[in-house]
Amino acid sequence: MSEIENVVIIGSGPAGWTAAIYAARADLKPLVFVGVPKSTPSIVLPGGQLMLTTEVENYPGFPEGITGPDMMANFQKQAERFGTRTRGEDIVSCDFSEKPFKLETSKGETVLANAVIIATGAMANWIGLDNEMRLARSGGGVSACAVCDGALPAFRDQPLAVVGGGDSALEEASYLTKFASKVYVIHRRDAFRASKAMQKRIFDAPNAEVLWNKTVIDVLGEDVITGVLLKDTVTGEESTLDLRGLFVAIGHTPTTEFLEGSGIAFDDAKYINLDSRSSKTNIEGVFAAGDVADSVYRQAISAAGMGCQAAIDAEHYLSALST
Repeated sequence: MSEIENVVIIGSGPAGWTAAIYAARADLKPLVFVGVPKSTPSIVLPGGQLMLTTEVENYPGFPEGITGPDMMANFQKQAERFGTRTRGEDIVSCDFSEKPFKLETSKGETVLANAVIIATGAMANWIGLDNEMRLARSGGGVSACAVCDGALPAFRDQPLAVVGGGDSALEEASYLTKFASKVYVIHRRDAFRASKAMQKRIFDAPNAEVLWNKTVIDVLGEDVITGVLLKDTVTGEESTLDLRGLFVAIGHTPTTEFLEGSGIAFDDAKYINLDSRSSKTNIEGVFAAGDVADSVYRQAISAAGMGCQAAIDAEHYLSALST
């Protein structure tokens, strides 16, 4: 029988590493499953969504900004400084039916844990174009978060576009109108799904324009985006739109598939349900933090705060077990 871990943290974004820092400083000796190397398909993105963010300017403490990968590397170093252990594997399934909990790794090993913190995040839904992903990874002007990136110097006073038609898409477009010379909203239908209030904000913005019945079929540009190739969903006609930034806002998918059958309670969109004002799930001893349980804010700082909360909740839970 393998040794029972005090606390296992699944995920290595801001929530996971912050939970690790707090748990390690509480002498819980946390074990973090960071996901598998980038060259191998993984359930989670090692380092989280910030690995796709070239400049982070809205996280306190970095007045000159910092790249997402550098920030996550610093988070990891800080966690390891206090004794956090890491494994470059996924957790592929969980059995929370009895204690200690049983977690199966991507290498087929079973890990036992008294407490578990789930911090696997949520993946942005992308259009699925090769050039879209290439420029997103390289920081070439394609992003899935306008609030995170829209105020960067590269996007100021430039023509930008948002793809999507829900509340989140129009909220992001409205945010961008503060900085951009022009904001296009590209929507594949002839009507929005968003609320009337959000629609009014876009229709009333003098530098916003809606492109109805259009889909993006290619992203143009070598090192940085120069435009997109559009296709009319009604006529099939193709056209080019000059841009310096593209923001994809067609939703997020929480990374919770590996929890199917574990007994964890989800909402309708498969985000983990939490008890009010805590990180506690419906299963005692299992906690969640970050975007995997947050469909609203989805920011590095809010995820980090939730990671702190989860570690403190886990510490209290484990202390009660030992008394």
